[in-house]
Amino acid sequence: MAKEVIPRELNALMALDTRLSKEQLAIREVVRNIGDKELRPNIASWYEAGNLPAREIARKLGSLGLLGMHLEGYGCAGTDALSYGLACLELEAVDSGLRSLVSVQGSLAMFAIHEYGSEEQKEMWLPKMASGEAIGCFGLTEADFGSNPSGMRTFAKRDGSDWVINGSKMWITNGTVADVAIIWAQSDEGIRGFCVPTKTPGLKATLIKHKLSLRASLTAELVFDGMRIPDAYRLPGATSLRAPLMCLAEARFGIIFGAVGAARDSFESAIKYSKTRIQFDKPIAGYQLTQAKIAEMATGITTSLLLAYHLADLKDSGKIEPEQISMGKYHNVQTALEIARSARSILGGAGITSEYPIFRHMANLETVLTYEGTHEIHMLVIGQAITGETAFR
Repeated sequence: MAKEVIPRELNALMALDTRLSKEQLAIREVVRNIGDKELRPNIASWYEAGNLPAREIARKLGSLGLLGMHLEGYGCAGTDALSYGLACLELEAVDSGLRSLVSVQGSLAMFAIHEYGSEEQKEMWLPKMASGEAIGCFGLTEADFGSNPSGMRTFAKRDGSDWVINGSKMWITNGTVADVAIIWAQSDEGIRGFCVPTKTPGLKATLIKHKLSLRASLTAELVFDGMRIPDAYRLPGATSLRAPLMCLAEARFGIIFGAVGAARDSFESAIKYSKTRIQFDKPIAGYQLTQAKIAEMATGITTSLLLAYHLADLKDSGKIEPEQISMGKYHNVQTALEIARSARSILGGAGITSEYPIFRHMANLETVLTYEGTHEIHMLVIGQAITGETAFR
């Protein structure tokens, strides 16, 4: 008589949790619980409506210490990189839009202030942003300058002790609900960054509608029309394009983990469905082609997670390099998208409905593939690191 085979949860298959400390496991459990109890029950309706109660969610996540959690001081939790990555993973397992909210808040807006701001700017904004009382956005991308931010047209001109900024930014997450905007602009002195309250006259944020991806995320166009600000709003430590690029590297690190969350949720949905969907008198989980897809998905998730863990180790040791982050995003987002597509195929027609999360993850990942550096740009970054030759132009 054949021995009964007991199904194993994915993390148990390769003993992945043995890699984590008690504190890291506890943080993961906290984020997973709030995702399951408060976010997941509402995410499909938020996605269909193209809306998100961002302020309510920010305050809730802030109360748990998840906003800017990898930063030190000013009300921030000061966790290690792996703990931050695990939080991103669990949030994106619900929806990429939720991880985007946290990434923009902590790894772009808060990191810019923490790394390049004055002491007054840090004390004014970081505690409120860590608690979720204040929301930030990050204005770098322009309609005509995404992969080439050095060509941005937004311009800041000195006028006495003030600056006058004209221009626009596109695809700005949290833009319509932000209390403070980190704005990057050309100037006669080079690229500069500014920490600007969004109620400043001359700044207008308009919600971008009709998106077919990342619908549970508030995306805006920012327009600056003669916006006059004092020099005290300038980020004194940001003196070149390197500053916003370092912020982007922080956000990409969260994506490396987040993409695994979207892949895992798609995988788990496909597993559950395959065990209950009966065709030709048995569950489709018992057929070889379905198991081949399951094996490929499980392997992809596991290798992506191991890569993410390794990058977290490098980050915590202060040894991580931009091209390593590029490889992580390049591999993990592409793998997650392939997994979502494979998982959807197991569900057949049911996979395109909002009853299941897979098609939503699949659509979101199409955007994740091209934001924070397109898939192609990261490919070229890796190629340059290996060959020493630049192929961007």
